Amino acid sequence: MTHRILAINPGSTSTKLGLFEDDKLILNETINHPGEDISKIRAAAPAGQTAVAQKEYRLKAVLDFLAEAEVDPSALDAVVGRGGPVRPIPAGTYRVNDALVADLVSDDFIDHASCLGGVLAREVADMHDIPSFIVDPVCVDEYEPVARISGHPELPRKSLNHALNKRAVARRVAAEMGKKYEECRFIVSHLGGGVTVSAHRCGRMVDSSDANGEGPFAPERSGSLRVDDLTRRCFSGKVDLKTMLAELNKRGGMAGELGTSDAREVEKRIDEGDERAKLVYEAMAYQNAKTIAALTVALDGKVDAIILTGGLANSKRFTKMVEEHIGWLAPVKVYPGSREQEALGEGALRVLCGEEKARIYPTGDFE
Repeated sequence: MTHRILAINPGSTSTKLGLFEDDKLILNETINHPGEDISKIRAAAPAGQTAVAQKEYRLKAVLDFLAEAEVDPSALDAVVGRGGPVRPIPAGTYRVNDALVADLVSDDFIDHASCLGGVLAREVADMHDIPSFIVDPVCVDEYEPVARISGHPELPRKSLNHALNKRAVARRVAAEMGKKYEECRFIVSHLGGGVTVSAHRCGRMVDSSDANGEGPFAPERSGSLRVDDLTRRCFSGKVDLKTMLAELNKRGGMAGELGTSDAREVEKRIDEGDERAKLVYEAMAYQNAKTIAALTVALDGKVDAIILTGGLANSKRFTKMVEEHIGWLAPVKVYPGSREQEALGEGALRVLCGEEKARIYPTGDFE
């Protein structure tokens, strides 16, 4: 029996759709939403609700596209969406239940376009009485207890990282090694506008650098900073909360140092003799390698492979610099870009085929 699965992956101004027949991607489309449409909806939405306010707009766009592409939703076996930042949960494929929808649309959590993935999947699936799922959302948290302690009782460490793509790429590398993901020990670095590095031990991400405040600086994010200097800046009277958060998570890192988050632009400057650009770029690779090395502690120093993925992994110059720092520790595997769409389809397929059970939100228990 062939399983037909629709995957929905919302971004800030786009919605990616993938139609699968079992593990074969037969239709891959990106619906680009006009920036002025998104801005208008966001401006009219209550604080903390700017993403979920786009539900009806994006749902219509999805249904219109399926009609134009002559895809019959009633012939689908499941719909799967990208999961948003909700409660900390173990990795896996979750059935979209009422509790999950309530949290995805709540203003108690981060207001992010990914919250729409599960909501849209549920809407489309309920129209045809088929299951809806999310897979490995950014809030996957499998930290060991020792990894949660930060040194400040009011500020425990949190897990917020690129779980969907990381686990998908790790599964691929394990298969190429002739092993199961659950048998391997990997360090995986997702290199995007934000960078997260995680330790994968026998199928679980047991420690990681957090996307919003830990680890190496990235094209748009500042990463770890001196706490005393950061605190003084916050209380200097020069910045308010919104400005400070933007400095850290949107205009930080390479963008703050060089005025651009585009690695191609930075490499062009380096080729033209810009020594400052060269230094900052090298520092970003150095910090990434340093974080990778630190996380080997979570694997007791036994690492089967170091995996570099994400958009910045398309830069051979950057991945080479990282490998030069860390290649002595374990083989370095480079898988540029993202496998999010494939990961969504594969996660749903494993449940439909009975290879694994769906989890229940928010407990993480298996059905």
